[in-house]
Amino acid sequence: MGKQTKSTKKFEKKHLKDTIDRRKEFAKIKQRHQKNDKRKQRNAQQATEHDSDQDVEKSVAKHEDVNQDAFFQDAPPVPSAKPGKKQPQPANGKRKHTEIEAEDAIEEPAQDVEVDDAEDDEIDMAALAKKDPDFHKYLQENDPELLDFNEQDNLEDLEVSEEEDARPNKKRKTSKEEPVVSSVTTDMVKKWKSAMQEQHSIRSLRETVLAFRAAAHMDDEETKDLKYVIPSSDVYHEVLVTALKDAPKVLAHHLPVKESKGGKLTVPTNSAQFKRLSPLIRTFATSINHFLPSLSDPATIRMTLQSFEPLLPYLLQFRKFLKQILRSVASIWSDNTSDEATRITAFLILRRLLTIGDAGIKEAVLKATYEQLIKGSRNTSAHTIAGINLMKNSAAELWGLDQKVAYTTGFTYIRSAAMHLRTNVTKPTKDSYKTVYNWQFIHSLDFWSRVLSMHCNSLLEAQNGKPSELRQLIYPVVQITLGVMRLIPTPTYFPLRFQLIRALLRISQSTGTYIPLASALLEVLNSTEMKKQAKNTTTTLKPLDFSINFRAPTSYLKTRVYQDGLGEQLLELFSEFFVLWCKSIAYPELQLPVTVMLKRWLKTASKQSTGNKNGKLNQSLLLLVQKSEANAKWITERRNKVTFTPRDRAEVEGFLKDVKWDDTPMGAFVSGQRQFRDRRQKTVVEGREAEGKRRTKDKKGKNEVDDEDEDDIEVV
Repeated sequence: MGKQTKSTKKFEKKHLKDTIDRRKEFAKIKQRHQKNDKRKQRNAQQATEHDSDQDVEKSVAKHEDVNQDAFFQDAPPVPSAKPGKKQPQPANGKRKHTEIEAEDAIEEPAQDVEVDDAEDDEIDMAALAKKDPDFHKYLQENDPELLDFNEQDNLEDLEVSEEEDARPNKKRKTSKEEPVVSSVTTDMVKKWKSAMQEQHSIRSLRETVLAFRAAAHMDDEETKDLKYVIPSSDVYHEVLVTALKDAPKVLAHHLPVKESKGGKLTVPTNSAQFKRLSPLIRTFATSINHFLPSLSDPATIRMTLQSFEPLLPYLLQFRKFLKQILRSVASIWSDNTSDEATRITAFLILRRLLTIGDAGIKEAVLKATYEQLIKGSRNTSAHTIAGINLMKNSAAELWGLDQKVAYTTGFTYIRSAAMHLRTNVTKPTKDSYKTVYNWQFIHSLDFWSRVLSMHCNSLLEAQNGKPSELRQLIYPVVQITLGVMRLIPTPTYFPLRFQLIRALLRISQSTGTYIPLASALLEVLNSTEMKKQAKNTTTTLKPLDFSINFRAPTSYLKTRVYQDGLGEQLLELFSEFFVLWCKSIAYPELQLPVTVMLKRWLKTASKQSTGNKNGKLNQSLLLLVQKSEANAKWITERRNKVTFTPRDRAEVEGFLKDVKWDDTPMGAFVSGQRQFRDRRQKTVVEGREAEGKRRTKDKKGKNEVDDEDEDDIEVV
């Protein structure tokens, strides 16, 4: 046996005796009520037997003025033991419970049992006030309803906690009688609401939770043993609003939660009040979790989600159940059919849980968000891309709240992605590439680029005074991304390559890490798709949207539309790569190999016989080369004026620190290109919305015409 702690010894010395006495007093009260219940049941059974007896009917006829209910509730005469003769005692010195009940029946007069119960309660509470006045005063101040003891006010009919479920040896007492089901009325709900708002009544809270549970399970095929029935939609609405808005406030009044500056919560889990309300909290949360997936109205979903937030500190004690709630909230956050406000509300709950939870709960939140993100990004289109970007940005924020947990959890997923890539490189099969070349894998790599760019930012690290713990993940993420884009280097998957290059540009811009991306772009430029003339120059295909496609359809290959689209992407990505280092003191050396390769390509493509004969593409790349050389010349002029050497790292890094990037020749060119693309994208979005409205209007008009035709048929 281990050594007792100091707190245990202190408790035994000061509080153990009072605690044991208090428990004995409540045990006596409970035992007395159990005996009264048995006495009621026995009296009712004997009253039924007397009802069929002729002697009883005669006695009732003679005494018509006697109350029949009081008569049948009187205890029947029990034969008493002979005076002077003691009953034999058992060997262990204990008597049977039936003998004790028989003696109690002899000693107590035959009176109304309900009156006896009330008197016993008053006597017990009066004795408690005399014997332990401090505890009685505590009950008066904190829980006056407990002094007004009523057997119907307990919470035994609510769902039990996980600790009670885990007791295999103790059998619970189940009532053989079927529960009485009552209909909820608007007056009942208003009464509960008033009591909760004015008195913070636990009894009204209990009834409200039971009514809410009935409302949550109203559409279930398998009905549970519910106490209430919701008769109408008005009552249904009142129950929902009252439970979701007022129930958390009553819980917060009786179980206040204190939060420190560091975000640590203090919940009175060892108090008697928490043990009393734990089944109620769990039942309320279970009903909300069951009720949430059946909702379709955005306002109701948001109100239901908001009711979860005040319950989170209490639900930390039920870890297994909390993970079920976590999955439900994460599924709403990742649902592209939900509106933006609803998804943000779900995100705030996930963020709150990640802030107040321990390491295990934080890991569960991060895993749930990542899994739901991957699941929700399976179908990518022009209508879902905005919702997917919302998911990736909000999830990236969560992964930076606790970077220790985020690093260990993220390393597991990144390693899994690396294993998939290695399997495809070392042991490729016919369809093995599909495990890598899909939207889920692409969005996964793009998500990690957002996480690293958000939390490994050089300015943010300078403010914190230390590097981010996630910075060690930059190298594996970059290596995996470069390996994926070169897995199948065919023109069909050039859109996928552009998607991944944008992710790497994001990392390079935020973290200040140099990533050699020019070689990956030059590979596209030197492909047969760009060097040779397009065969199909009169096609009617629409321009390919590279933001929502990772592979080009076969009909686009070797067409002028696809070649023009590739040229626009190359111009954009080359310029974005150059502008990252447009203020670097080493820019002239960095751009020189790339501009040399571009000039050679332009010379080959401009030949009349073997060139691609695409003047638009060639002119745009020639302009890029000119802007790059101009920026290199601009840097060289300012570099000739410096007095420090390359080994003075602080001076090198501070070169042109006060100059804005868009004041450089390359920066001004890129700024103009971005504005042009933004205007064009805005026009495309407006055209898509107008087309959607037109289709909706046409569909609505067609339905109206069909209805008119049906009316004409009926008239004929």
